[in-house]
Amino acid sequence: MAEIIAVCTSANKGERKKNIGESYLIKDKGLKDDAHAGFAHRQVSLLAEESIAKMVARGLEVGPGDFAENLTTRGIDLVNLPVGTRLLAGTEAILRVSQVGKECHDRCAIYYQAGDCVMPREGIFAEVIKDGKIKVGDELILKNSYRFGVITASDKGAGGERKDESGPVIEEMLLPYGEVVNSAIIPDERAGLAEAMKKMAGANIDAVFTTGGTGLSPRDITPEATLDVVERLVPGIPEAIRRETAKNTSKAMLSRGTAGIVGSTLIINLPGSPRAVRECLSVISPVLEHALEILTGRGGECAR
Repeated sequence: MAEIIAVCTSANKGERKKNIGESYLIKDKGLKDDAHAGFAHRQVSLLAEESIAKMVARGLEVGPGDFAENLTTRGIDLVNLPVGTRLLAGTEAILRVSQVGKECHDRCAIYYQAGDCVMPREGIFAEVIKDGKIKVGDELILKNSYRFGVITASDKGAGGERKDESGPVIEEMLLPYGEVVNSAIIPDERAGLAEAMKKMAGANIDAVFTTGGTGLSPRDITPEATLDVVERLVPGIPEAIRRETAKNTSKAMLSRGTAGIVGSTLIINLPGSPRAVRECLSVISPVLEHALEILTGRGGECAR
Protein backbone atom coordinates (compact mmCIF):
# COMPACT_ATOMS: atom_id res chain seq x y z
CA MET A 1 0.00 0.00 0.00
CA ALA A 2 1.30 3.45 -0.92
CA GLU A 3 0.89 5.93 1.90
CA ILE A 4 1.85 9.38 3.10
CA ILE A 5 4.16 9.23 6.11
CA ALA A 6 4.78 12.97 6.55
CA VAL A 7 3.02 16.23 5.64
CA CYS A 8 5.66 18.96 5.72
CA THR A 9 5.64 22.76 5.47
CA SER A 10 8.02 25.66 6.01
CA ALA A 11 7.41 29.36 6.49
CA ASN A 12 10.27 30.34 4.19
CA LYS A 13 11.85 29.02 1.01
CA GLY A 14 15.32 27.52 1.20
CA GLU A 15 14.82 25.85 4.56
CA ARG A 16 14.00 22.34 5.71
CA LYS A 17 10.35 21.62 6.29
CA LYS A 18 8.70 20.22 9.41
CA ASN A 19 6.17 17.41 9.58
CA ILE A 20 2.94 18.98 10.84
CA GLY A 21 0.92 15.78 10.57
CA GLU A 22 -2.05 17.14 8.62
CA SER A 23 -2.98 20.05 6.43
CA TYR A 24 -5.07 21.03 3.41
CA LEU A 25 -4.20 20.87 -0.29
CA ILE A 26 -5.58 23.93 -2.10
CA LYS A 27 -6.53 23.66 -5.78
CA ASP A 28 -4.13 25.49 -8.12
CA LYS A 29 -1.95 26.51 -5.18
CA GLY A 30 -0.46 23.76 -3.00
CA LEU A 31 -0.17 22.91 0.66
CA LYS A 32 -1.79 25.47 2.97
CA ASP A 33 0.66 27.89 4.64
CA ASP A 34 3.68 26.47 2.83
CA ALA A 35 6.28 28.83 1.41
CA HIS A 36 6.33 27.01 -1.95
CA ALA A 37 2.55 27.05 -2.47
CA GLY A 38 1.48 28.64 -5.75
CA PHE A 39 4.86 28.13 -7.39
CA ALA A 40 3.78 27.69 -11.02
CA HIS A 41 3.39 23.97 -11.86
CA ARG A 42 5.59 22.91 -8.92
CA GLN A 43 2.90 23.41 -6.29
CA VAL A 44 3.61 20.31 -4.20
CA SER A 45 6.82 18.32 -3.89
CA LEU A 46 6.99 14.62 -3.07
CA LEU A 47 9.91 12.40 -2.03
CA ALA A 48 9.89 8.73 -1.08
CA GLU A 49 11.06 7.45 2.28
CA GLU A 50 13.02 4.90 0.27
CA SER A 51 14.99 7.75 -1.34
CA ILE A 52 15.73 9.35 2.02
CA ALA A 53 17.04 5.98 3.23
CA LYS A 54 19.79 6.18 0.60
CA MET A 55 21.11 9.35 2.20
CA VAL A 56 20.82 7.87 5.68
CA ALA A 57 22.96 4.97 4.43
CA ARG A 58 25.63 7.54 3.57
CA GLY A 59 25.80 8.66 7.16
CA LEU A 60 23.44 11.64 7.15
CA GLU A 61 20.97 12.17 9.97
CA VAL A 62 18.01 13.17 7.80
CA GLY A 63 14.31 12.43 7.72
CA PRO A 64 10.99 13.63 6.29
CA GLY A 65 11.01 17.32 5.37
CA ASP A 66 14.80 17.68 5.42
CA PHE A 67 14.88 17.74 1.61
CA ALA A 68 12.20 20.47 1.56
CA GLU A 69 9.57 18.04 0.27
CA ASN A 70 5.91 18.56 1.17
CA LEU A 71 4.82 14.95 1.16
CA THR A 72 7.02 12.03 2.16
CA THR A 73 5.70 8.75 0.79
CA ARG A 74 6.18 5.04 1.27
CA GLY A 75 5.48 2.16 -1.11
CA ILE A 76 5.23 3.99 -4.42
CA ASP A 77 7.87 4.37 -7.14
CA LEU A 78 7.55 8.13 -7.53
CA VAL A 79 10.42 8.74 -9.92
CA ASN A 80 8.96 6.42 -12.56
CA LEU A 81 5.51 8.04 -12.60
CA PRO A 82 4.93 9.71 -15.99
CA VAL A 83 4.14 13.41 -16.09
CA GLY A 84 0.35 13.71 -16.09
CA THR A 85 -0.21 10.85 -13.64
CA ARG A 86 -3.08 11.52 -11.26
CA LEU A 87 -2.86 10.61 -7.58
CA LEU A 88 -5.68 10.52 -5.06
CA ALA A 89 -4.18 11.83 -1.81
CA GLY A 90 -6.36 10.87 1.12
CA THR A 91 -10.07 10.77 0.35
CA GLU A 92 -10.54 14.04 -1.54
CA ALA A 93 -7.46 15.76 -2.94
CA ILE A 94 -6.14 14.89 -6.39
CA LEU A 95 -2.62 15.67 -7.58
CA ARG A 96 -1.31 15.66 -11.15
CA VAL A 97 2.39 14.95 -11.62
CA SER A 98 3.90 17.97 -13.40
CA GLN A 99 7.66 17.38 -13.17
CA VAL A 100 10.04 14.56 -12.27
CA GLY A 101 13.31 15.70 -10.71
CA LYS A 102 14.74 19.19 -10.94
CA GLU A 103 17.91 21.09 -11.70
CA CYS A 104 19.50 22.66 -8.64
CA HIS A 105 21.19 25.96 -9.45
CA ASP A 106 22.50 26.37 -5.89
CA ARG A 107 23.91 23.51 -3.83
CA CYS A 108 22.08 22.84 -0.59
CA ALA A 109 23.59 22.09 2.82
CA ILE A 110 22.89 18.39 2.38
CA TYR A 111 24.89 18.29 -0.84
CA TYR A 112 27.89 19.84 0.86
CA GLN A 113 27.63 17.37 3.74
CA ALA A 114 27.34 14.22 1.63
CA GLY A 115 28.59 15.28 -1.78
CA ASP A 116 25.18 14.38 -3.19
CA CYS A 117 21.46 15.08 -2.79
CA VAL A 118 18.68 12.72 -3.77
CA MET A 119 15.92 15.29 -4.28
CA PRO A 120 16.98 16.54 -7.76
CA ARG A 121 16.93 12.97 -9.13
CA GLU A 122 14.13 11.26 -7.22
CA GLY A 123 11.83 14.02 -6.03
CA ILE A 124 8.75 14.85 -8.06
CA PHE A 125 6.40 17.80 -8.29
CA ALA A 126 2.65 18.00 -8.75
CA GLU A 127 -0.23 20.40 -9.26
CA VAL A 128 -3.30 20.31 -7.03
CA ILE A 129 -6.28 19.81 -9.35
CA LYS A 130 -8.83 19.01 -6.61
CA ASP A 131 -8.45 20.24 -3.08
CA GLY A 132 -8.98 18.36 0.16
CA LYS A 133 -7.67 17.45 3.59
CA ILE A 134 -4.53 15.38 3.90
CA LYS A 135 -2.83 13.72 6.87
CA VAL A 136 -0.15 11.24 7.84
CA GLY A 137 -1.34 7.69 7.16
CA ASP A 138 -3.52 8.62 4.18
CA GLU A 139 -3.29 6.38 1.15
CA LEU A 140 -1.81 7.61 -2.11
CA ILE A 141 -3.70 5.93 -4.94
CA LEU A 142 -2.90 5.92 -8.64
CA LYS A 143 -5.93 6.98 -10.68
CA ASN A 144 -6.81 6.22 -14.27
CA SER A 145 -6.54 9.22 -16.58
CA TYR A 146 -9.11 9.54 -19.35
CA ARG A 147 -9.15 11.37 -22.69
CA PHE A 148 -12.01 13.77 -23.30
CA GLY A 149 -13.44 15.70 -26.22
CA VAL A 150 -15.61 18.84 -26.01
CA ILE A 151 -17.93 20.09 -28.74
CA THR A 152 -19.60 23.49 -28.45
CA ALA A 153 -22.68 23.75 -30.66
CA SER A 154 -23.10 27.39 -31.54
CA ASP A 155 -23.72 29.28 -34.77
CA LYS A 156 -22.35 32.52 -33.29
CA GLY A 157 -19.44 30.79 -31.63
CA ALA A 158 -18.41 29.07 -34.86
CA GLY A 159 -18.67 32.41 -36.65
CA GLY A 160 -16.45 34.17 -34.13
CA GLU A 161 -19.29 36.36 -32.89
CA ARG A 162 -19.43 34.88 -29.38
CA LYS A 163 -16.74 33.68 -26.99
CA ASP A 164 -17.08 30.08 -25.90
CA GLU A 165 -17.42 30.13 -22.11
CA SER A 166 -18.99 26.72 -21.53
CA GLY A 167 -16.26 24.63 -23.14
CA PRO A 168 -13.57 25.89 -20.71
CA VAL A 169 -15.88 25.14 -17.76
CA ILE A 170 -16.18 21.53 -18.92
CA GLU A 171 -12.39 21.28 -19.29
CA GLU A 172 -11.86 22.67 -15.79
CA MET A 173 -14.36 20.31 -14.17
CA LEU A 174 -12.96 17.25 -15.95
CA LEU A 175 -9.40 17.86 -14.71
CA PRO A 176 -9.68 15.36 -11.81
CA TYR A 177 -10.51 12.63 -14.32
CA GLY A 178 -8.24 13.35 -17.29
CA GLU A 179 -7.38 15.74 -20.08
CA VAL A 180 -9.45 17.39 -22.80
CA VAL A 181 -7.40 16.41 -25.84
CA ASN A 182 -9.75 17.69 -28.54
CA SER A 183 -12.25 20.54 -28.66
CA ALA A 184 -14.27 22.15 -31.41
CA ILE A 185 -16.89 24.84 -31.95
CA ILE A 186 -19.41 23.65 -34.54
CA PRO A 187 -22.43 25.45 -36.04
CA ASP A 188 -25.88 24.16 -35.08
CA GLU A 189 -26.05 21.81 -38.04
CA ARG A 190 -27.01 18.18 -37.56
CA ALA A 191 -24.60 16.61 -40.03
CA GLY A 192 -21.62 18.69 -38.91
CA LEU A 193 -22.19 17.95 -35.24
CA ALA A 194 -22.63 14.23 -35.89
CA GLU A 195 -19.44 14.13 -37.95
CA ALA A 196 -17.48 15.89 -35.18
CA MET A 197 -18.71 13.34 -32.63
CA LYS A 198 -17.78 10.42 -34.90
CA LYS A 199 -14.27 11.78 -35.43
CA MET A 200 -13.66 12.22 -31.73
CA ALA A 201 -15.03 8.77 -30.94
CA GLY A 202 -12.72 7.33 -33.58
CA ALA A 203 -9.68 9.04 -32.04
CA ASN A 204 -9.54 6.95 -28.86
CA ILE A 205 -11.43 9.54 -26.83
CA ASP A 206 -13.17 8.03 -23.82
CA ALA A 207 -15.98 10.56 -23.48
CA VAL A 208 -17.31 13.44 -25.57
CA PHE A 209 -19.26 16.25 -23.92
CA THR A 210 -21.35 18.58 -26.03
CA THR A 211 -22.59 21.95 -24.83
CA GLY A 212 -25.45 23.87 -26.41
CA GLY A 213 -28.27 23.02 -28.78
CA THR A 214 -30.42 21.07 -26.29
CA GLY A 215 -33.39 23.43 -26.07
CA LEU A 216 -36.59 24.00 -28.06
CA SER A 217 -35.30 26.40 -30.72
CA PRO A 218 -35.54 25.18 -34.34
CA ARG A 219 -31.70 25.34 -34.47
CA ASP A 220 -31.29 23.22 -31.31
CA ILE A 221 -30.51 19.85 -32.88
CA THR A 222 -27.63 18.49 -30.78
CA PRO A 223 -29.71 15.58 -29.37
CA GLU A 224 -30.75 14.55 -32.89
CA ALA A 225 -27.13 14.66 -34.07
CA THR A 226 -26.14 12.56 -31.06
CA LEU A 227 -28.82 9.97 -31.84
CA ASP A 228 -27.41 9.73 -35.37
CA VAL A 229 -24.10 8.58 -33.84
CA VAL A 230 -24.69 6.55 -30.69
CA GLU A 231 -25.35 2.80 -30.75
CA ARG A 232 -26.73 2.44 -27.23
CA LEU A 233 -28.55 4.95 -25.05
CA VAL A 234 -27.73 5.71 -21.41
CA PRO A 235 -31.07 7.26 -20.39
CA GLY A 236 -30.28 7.47 -16.68
CA ILE A 237 -27.77 10.30 -17.23
CA PRO A 238 -30.12 12.88 -18.81
CA GLU A 239 -32.91 11.72 -16.48
CA ALA A 240 -30.73 12.42 -13.43
CA ILE A 241 -29.58 15.76 -14.85
CA ARG A 242 -33.13 16.95 -15.45
CA ARG A 243 -34.36 15.68 -12.08
CA GLU A 244 -31.61 17.28 -10.04
CA THR A 245 -31.29 20.58 -11.92
CA ALA A 246 -35.08 21.02 -11.83
CA LYS A 247 -34.61 21.63 -8.10
CA ASN A 248 -32.88 24.88 -9.07
CA THR A 249 -35.06 25.90 -12.02
CA SER A 250 -38.25 24.51 -13.50
CA LYS A 251 -36.85 25.34 -16.96
CA ALA A 252 -34.63 22.24 -16.64
CA MET A 253 -37.57 20.15 -17.85
CA LEU A 254 -37.23 21.84 -21.25
CA SER A 255 -33.76 20.42 -21.86
CA ARG A 256 -33.75 17.66 -24.48
CA GLY A 257 -30.20 16.50 -23.84
CA THR A 258 -29.43 12.81 -24.28
CA ALA A 259 -26.52 10.43 -23.64
CA GLY A 260 -25.29 7.29 -25.33
CA ILE A 261 -22.38 5.12 -26.35
CA VAL A 262 -20.64 4.60 -29.66
CA GLY A 263 -18.00 1.90 -29.56
CA SER A 264 -16.28 2.51 -26.21
CA THR A 265 -16.93 6.27 -26.17
CA LEU A 266 -19.54 7.90 -23.97
CA ILE A 267 -21.31 10.97 -25.41
CA ILE A 268 -23.22 13.30 -23.10
CA ASN A 269 -25.20 16.42 -24.05
CA LEU A 270 -25.01 19.42 -21.73
CA PRO A 271 -26.84 22.77 -21.94
CA GLY A 272 -25.19 25.87 -23.37
CA SER A 273 -24.72 28.22 -20.40
CA PRO A 274 -21.63 27.95 -18.15
CA ARG A 275 -23.78 27.86 -15.01
CA ALA A 276 -25.96 25.05 -16.35
CA VAL A 277 -22.87 23.12 -17.48
CA ARG A 278 -21.43 23.36 -13.97
CA GLU A 279 -24.70 22.20 -12.39
CA CYS A 280 -25.11 19.29 -14.79
CA LEU A 281 -21.52 18.07 -14.44
CA SER A 282 -21.91 18.21 -10.67
CA VAL A 283 -24.77 15.73 -11.05
CA ILE A 284 -22.70 13.41 -13.23
CA SER A 285 -19.36 13.61 -11.42
CA PRO A 286 -20.11 11.10 -8.62
CA VAL A 287 -20.58 8.31 -11.20
CA LEU A 288 -18.43 9.49 -14.12
CA GLU A 289 -15.26 7.66 -13.13
CA HIS A 290 -17.14 4.42 -12.46
CA ALA A 291 -18.94 4.70 -15.79
CA LEU A 292 -15.66 5.17 -17.67
CA GLU A 293 -14.00 2.30 -15.81
CA ILE A 294 -16.77 -0.05 -16.91
CA LEU A 295 -16.98 1.27 -20.45
CA THR A 296 -13.24 1.17 -21.12
CA GLY A 297 -12.53 -2.00 -19.13
CA ARG A 298 -9.97 -0.19 -16.97
CA GLY A 299 -11.59 -0.65 -13.58
CA GLY A 300 -8.79 -2.77 -12.17
CA GLU A 301 -5.77 -1.06 -13.73
CA CYS A 302 -4.80 1.27 -10.90
CA ALA A 303 -3.49 -0.64 -7.90
CA ARG A 304 -3.59 0.85 -4.43
